[in-house]
Amino acid sequence: MTNLSALYPWQTSVWQLVNQDDKRRAHALLLHGRAGIGKYDFARHFSQSLLCTNKSELGHACGTCSSCNWFTEDSHPDFRLLSPEQESETDEEGSSAKKTKKKTQISVAQIRELSDFLGLSSHRSEGSRIILIHPAEALNQASANALLKMLEEPAEGVIFILVAHQLQRLLPTILSRCQKVTMPIPGEKQALAWLNEQGVSNAKAQLAYLEGSPIKVFTEQFQFTQLTEIWRMLALGSKLQPHIAAPAFIAGSVESGVIALQKWIYDIVALHLTQKIRYHATQTTALQVLADKVNLSRLFQLQKNIEALRKLALHPLNHELQMETLLLEYTKIFQPN
Repeated sequence: MTNLSALYPWQTSVWQLVNQDDKRRAHALLLHGRAGIGKYDFARHFSQSLLCTNKSELGHACGTCSSCNWFTEDSHPDFRLLSPEQESETDEEGSSAKKTKKKTQISVAQIRELSDFLGLSSHRSEGSRIILIHPAEALNQASANALLKMLEEPAEGVIFILVAHQLQRLLPTILSRCQKVTMPIPGEKQALAWLNEQGVSNAKAQLAYLEGSPIKVFTEQFQFTQLTEIWRMLALGSKLQPHIAAPAFIAGSVESGVIALQKWIYDIVALHLTQKIRYHATQTTALQVLADKVNLSRLFQLQKNIEALRKLALHPLNHELQMETLLLEYTKIFQPN
């Protein structure tokens, strides 16, 4: 969100909901819904408003008080953000030069470090202290159980805000101790209006490709040029040259290249079986040509192999060779038996 003093247009109703009654607000809120609809931005906006000393009648943070300044500078004494940490590691030769890799889990140590924070009082009388956890499904078994104890016996004045894309990955006991708030999904018209205001070109095509998630479109639009080139190569079908195409597919990341191939194949199958398309509205003609030629049995085997590579995307394999092999299989699904 480019301006924390403003919500996304599709979040107005849920903002009114969470601001109905300060005195009856739950000590733990769980904001959940599809990825890419602004849940985390909403959570930060709400956190700032709870800490603001001069918020508006509608509950929005003023953006200018000392509390808002601390929050903007990520130095507010009454706010803690928990997310997967960066982890340092030495290189293979034991060099002192260090690399970092992104952790995928919130550790139990991170939860336990909250104990001191929970034992303190707010920096101002009767003020709130906020703990924002994002994404909540990054909690592992140990950290989830440690958090559960804190939710069962909440400290005075502490509000937990959890943000989750996948409720099924959270412990039922954590779910039962939170007030669940379903975050709204913008309709296409509303999403396109917002994207056009942000100056995003090809907004409709990008929105379809990213499954109706305007925030993903806004943050990932630089990849759309790469995708256009990938689609041009995929449209070649059996004439695609795997050794030339493979580097383009993994230029952004292996996972994004694999997803591009998965979505392309999904639409080939959709056109072949139902005459409908989901992700590539601007590529219907090219996809229809391929759908008329495709060997479905070979295609379904290719789908299994693609999924296997996606699971290995974070492993130190020769990804270019792996992608080249997949693309070679892709050319064969359009060849006659």
